[in-house]
Amino acid sequence: MSNAVETSADQSNQQKQGGLFNRFLATVEFLGNMLPHPITLFAMFCIAIVIFSGIADWMGLSAIDPRPEGAKGRAPDGVIEVVSLMSAEGLQRIVTGLVTNFTGFAPLGTVLVALLGVSVAEHSGMLSAAMRGMVMGASKRLVTFMVVFAAILSNTASELGYVVLIPLAAMIFHSLGRHPLAGLAAAFAGVSGGYSANLLLGTIDPLLAGITTPAAQMIDPTYQVGPEANWYFMMISVFLIATVGTWVTEAIVEPRLGKYNPDEASIDLSSNNIEHLTDKEKSGLKWAGVALLVVSALLALTIVPENGILRHPETGAVAGSPFLKGIVVFIFVTFAIPGFVYGRVVGTMRNDRDVIDAMSKSMSSMGMYIVLVFFAAQFVAFFKWTNLGTILAINGAAMLQALNLTGPEVFVLFILMCAVVNLSLGSSSAQWAVTAPIFVPMLMLVGYAPETIQAAYRIGDSVTNLITPMMSYFGLILAVATKYKKDMGIGTLVATMLPYSMCFFIGWVALFYIWVFGFGLPVGPNSPIYYQP
Repeated sequence: MSNAVETSADQSNQQKQGGLFNRFLATVEFLGNMLPHPITLFAMFCIAIVIFSGIADWMGLSAIDPRPEGAKGRAPDGVIEVVSLMSAEGLQRIVTGLVTNFTGFAPLGTVLVALLGVSVAEHSGMLSAAMRGMVMGASKRLVTFMVVFAAILSNTASELGYVVLIPLAAMIFHSLGRHPLAGLAAAFAGVSGGYSANLLLGTIDPLLAGITTPAAQMIDPTYQVGPEANWYFMMISVFLIATVGTWVTEAIVEPRLGKYNPDEASIDLSSNNIEHLTDKEKSGLKWAGVALLVVSALLALTIVPENGILRHPETGAVAGSPFLKGIVVFIFVTFAIPGFVYGRVVGTMRNDRDVIDAMSKSMSSMGMYIVLVFFAAQFVAFFKWTNLGTILAINGAAMLQALNLTGPEVFVLFILMCAVVNLSLGSSSAQWAVTAPIFVPMLMLVGYAPETIQAAYRIGDSVTNLITPMMSYFGLILAVATKYKKDMGIGTLVATMLPYSMCFFIGWVALFYIWVFGFGLPVGPNSPIYYQP
C-alpha cells in the first residue's frame, strides 16, 4: 500500500514539474511565434531606423567621438551627430543606394561562392559517405564520441547533419541495443549545439565576418575581419563539444531514458536497416582523400615558403596575405575537387553537367537566404548612415565603464544575452546582423577586438539551438524522434536536450576564458584579443 502511495506521489510530482516545464516551453513558443518572419522583421527595422533617425536628429542626439584628432572618418569638431533619413537627402540616399547596399553586402558573395564548392561534395555523395564511414566504422566504445564529432563536422554542409546524420545515429544506437533517442540526442547536440565549431572553415565563417566588418568600421573605417578570424578557437572547440556531448549522453541522457521498449515505436523497426559503405564508396573516399592531399600540397606551396606567391607582397607575412583574404576561394576548391573525384569514382558525377546541376540545386535552395540578405543589407547600411549605431555604442560603452563592467566578465553577460535572444530569433545571420552594429562598436570602445567579440557571439548563438522550437529543423528532429517514441512531444525533446545546452554553455564559456584571457591565445590567425586604435 505504501509503495502505491509513493508511486502516486512521484507521478504527481512529475506531472507538476512537467506542467511547469511545458508552460515555460509554451511561453517560449508563444513569444517566438509573436515575432514576424526575419525578413519582415528586417523590413520593419529599416522603417523604424528611418523614423527614429528623423526624431533623433530633431532632438539633437549626438556623442563625442572617442577617436583621436586626424583619425579617418572623424569629424573636425569631434562630434558624431545623427544623420536623418527623413529628409530629401535621406530619401535620395535610400533610393540610390538600395541596389549597391544589396550587391555590396559582403556575406552574400562569400557564402554563395563557398556553397558552390560544398554543393559538389554534398550532391556527389562524398560528405554523406564520409559521415557514415566515420560513425559506423567506430568501435562500440567510441561510437558516442564519433557520433557527436561527426555531427559537428557535418556543419560544413548545412543540412547534411540534420537530414542524414541524426536519423543515422538513432539507427546505429538501436542496432547496438542502446536507446535510439540517445543516439538522436547525441547527433542533434553536435549538429546544432556545436553549430559554430569545426575543423575546417565553412559557409558560416565568411557570413559572420561579412557582418562584423561593417560593424567594426563604425569605430575604425579601415578595420577588416576575415573568414578565418575565429579558426583556432573553433577548431579547439570541436574537441570540447565532442567530449562534453559524449559525457552528457552517457552520464545523463541515456541513463534517464532507460532501457528502450520497441513497443513505443510508431514504425516497424525490423526494416530499420543501416546501409554500410559499399566497396565503390570506399574507393571513392580513398581517391577523394588523395585529391584533397594534392590540393592541400599545391596550396601549401603558395603559402609555406618564404617567397610563396600568396604571401603578403610587401611584408612576406601570412597576415593580411592574398591567401587569407581569398580563403573563400580555397574553401570552394577543397570541397569541389575531391567531391568531383568521388563522384567520378562512384558514378554520381560523370561530366561537367553533373557538377553544374549540383551547384544549381544548391543555389535554387538559397532563395530565402537571398531575400533575407536584401533586407538585412538595407538595415546594416541604414544603421551605418544614420550614425545611430556609433552613438549607441559610445553611450553603451560609457555605461559599461560607469558600472565598471569593462573587464573580461562582460563577455558572460554578452554570451548569455545572445543565448537568450537565440531562443526566439534562431537565424545566426539574422541575429548577428541585428546585434553586431551595437555590440561590436560598444565592446571595441572598452578595448576588445571584433574577432574576440565575434567568437563570444558564436557561443551564445549555438548553445540554445537545442532547446528552442524556433530552430528551423526542430520539427524535423521531432518527426524522427516520434518514429521511436510515438507520444514524443516538444517538451520531452527539449527536456532531453536541456542538459546538453547547459553543459555546453558552461564548458564553452570556460574554454573561451581560459583560451583568450588565461593563456592569451588569439581566436584565429592574425586575430588580436584587444582593440588598439
